[in-house]
Amino acid sequence: MSVAPVPALTAAESAKLTRRVTALSVGVATVLIVIKGAAWLAGHSVAMLASLADSGLDLIASLITFYAVRYAAEPPDAEHRFGHGKAEAFSSLTQAGLVFASGALIGQEAIRGLLHPKPIAAEGLGIGVMIVSILLTLALIRAQAEVMKRTRSVAVSGDKAHYAADLASNAVSLAGIAAAGFLGLTWVDAAAGLVVAAWLVWGAIGVFREASHQLMDRELADEDRARIVALLTADPRVMGVHQLRTRASGPFVHVQAHMDFDAETPLVLAHTLMVEAEARVLEAFPTADILLHPDPRGLAEPHAGAFSEVEPF
Repeated sequence: MSVAPVPALTAAESAKLTRRVTALSVGVATVLIVIKGAAWLAGHSVAMLASLADSGLDLIASLITFYAVRYAAEPPDAEHRFGHGKAEAFSSLTQAGLVFASGALIGQEAIRGLLHPKPIAAEGLGIGVMIVSILLTLALIRAQAEVMKRTRSVAVSGDKAHYAADLASNAVSLAGIAAAGFLGLTWVDAAAGLVVAAWLVWGAIGVFREASHQLMDRELADEDRARIVALLTADPRVMGVHQLRTRASGPFVHVQAHMDFDAETPLVLAHTLMVEAEARVLEAFPTADILLHPDPRGLAEPHAGAFSEVEPF
């Protein structure tokens, strides 16, 4: 049984979804800070402290994402002709830095706990809080996953990766608190904090990598590029495409290409065929900014300077 493709979204629809899910992210982070703060004050668990610090940085990161997706969705202006989409990538970089710092601080506290273990109290409250944290994080990740199916928001993607790491860290913290509280294995609590720290650092590296792809104008995925070529050449009067360049900028996609036509094709007809090709691409990628250039097949000498020497597709 085939699954119908998910309809592509316009820029306005994409912005609406990302705004809604980032507001949800801020709300979840706030609730987690309150309940984890109360649990840490009651029990002084290192694992809980690690989770609390992580949630504090989650709130900062979520607030940054909250504002970044709104700024990224702003239309192009006289000073930003390509739009403001890369604000999302900058947001993700900030997230990565915060997560990295969180991992370092938590790791330091965990090592101190391993060297000088201390008993914890109110373990029942701590376990209850971690269970609630896991359930809230699962709900948020599910909502973010639904948005990611419909949008290309690297900021939401980074936030989702961050909370996915939180889900694992909450599970580890839960195990550490339970072992220390009910089995008397106080070192497990500190070890759990150390595992959380390592997980955060690993997650930060992944977020940084994704953001750097956009800031460095990395090409779209091969399947997206192949689909764009197929759409551009769907009319048999288009004899080929070369010098295809693509990049993502927040919720937007930029596409540039040279299209080959028969040398005798009138300019008016070539223009009409390019407009029709743009319409096909926009139907599949509604947030695309498209720039096409006509070339007479076999008569167009290499041009575009050094950029003409690289042809990845």
